[in-house]
Amino acid sequence: MHIDELLAQVNDDQDLSVTVPKSWAQGRTVFGGLSAGLLYQAMKQRVAKDRVLRSLTTNFVGPLLTEQPFTIEVEVLREGKNASQATARAIQDGKVSVVSQACFGVARDSKVKVENQTTHQMEKPRKANFLPQIPKVTPKFFQHMQLAIEEGGIPFTGKKNANYRGWMRFKKPPREVTDAHLIALADAWPPAILQKLRWPAPASTMSWNLDFIHPHSPVDPKEWFAYQVETRQAGDGYAHSEANIWDDKGELVALSRQIIAVFD
Repeated sequence: MHIDELLAQVNDDQDLSVTVPKSWAQGRTVFGGLSAGLLYQAMKQRVAKDRVLRSLTTNFVGPLLTEQPFTIEVEVLREGKNASQATARAIQDGKVSVVSQACFGVARDSKVKVENQTTHQMEKPRKANFLPQIPKVTPKFFQHMQLAIEEGGIPFTGKKNANYRGWMRFKKPPREVTDAHLIALADAWPPAILQKLRWPAPASTMSWNLDFIHPHSPVDPKEWFAYQVETRQAGDGYAHSEANIWDDKGELVALSRQIIAVFD
């Protein structure tokens, strides 16, 4: 199922039921970027149309299984003149699996302006080069993504590095790139810390924060997004990473922060 079809399941109905096919699995759960994108899409339906996503925080509470329906419950916490705050929960078998909180805000005239100084020097790739789809090895959702690595290594190969530099895009481009698409795409890379391990080990994102930079130029759905992530610290079974995401024109579009639990 194409990502556009999955996002189209989310509308402004109060009792919203969604089912995700196995092809979008990440281990035993729904791919985290997709589940966060679906929750965002549900919240977006419920807030004023004149405001855009500024920040999204998602906590992955428990497994959200594929091939089984789950409901999305949305609560608009506050809708003021300039900003809206909302939460969404994915509930399956009576248990909360994923929780997101989003901040939406209108654009306002302001004398405060600081231009972004964070850039990259990577050249656009000609094709993907990260990992082929290997049954029972690579996550199933990888079949929907293309990654091109510039720096870093394959997970569980004992590298000294704990960072990634590279590019990403959808294998089958969407009709347009919305914030929901970008949320899903931003989570496509594996945790950078895993390349330091010499053997497979389970890992799971516990909390993920995305800050969006608006406005930005329209993006060609076939184009690549640049991605650079650094592991800021790791210990006691947890890793903290920070990432920048640029569009194909070199414009910064999002900032990502994650805490990852590693069970090695």
